Amino acid sequence: MKLNIVIASFLLLTIFACKEDKKVIKQTQVTFTKEGYLTIHKITSDSTSVSLDIEIADTDFDIQTGLMYRNSMEKNQGMLFVFEDESERYFYMKNTKIPLDIIYVNNGKTIVSFQKNTKPFDETSLPSNAPAKYVLEINAGLVDSWNLKVGDSLSF
Repeated sequence: MKLNIVIASFLLLTIFACKEDKKVIKQTQVTFTKEGYLTIHKITSDSTSVSLDIEIADTDFDIQTGLMYRNSMEKNQGMLFVFEDESERYFYMKNTKIPLDIIYVNNGKTIVSFQKNTKPFDETSLPSNAPAKYVLEINAGLVDSWNLKVGDSLSF
């Protein structure tokens, strides 16, 4: 009788120990939420400017998440990261599906550098190479298309 209990216990333990525990993680669709309006002012001559609807990342969660998990973004949209201080910034493309241009902006709202045509999902560090308080992410290729330059400024 004891042998039957031991065998039955062993079989039950084996069955439950080998059970695959499949966890399904549902990912919700993240959509753009317009939280403001931003204009890029050209320093060169003709007062040409570019206007964007922006989503603002100013909390720890928003800054860490950024544009991760999004499938697309319209040409007239961007995400503006707002930091409390001005210092060198390092961004990366972890979990980011959209190729981006990253624009680093100082405390005076002047563009100090770019990281253009970033690669989706790439975890390589993308430094500002200058102190920045703001970072603007837009679709890849727009910095060149709009002919943006270091020294151009933002208002929002």
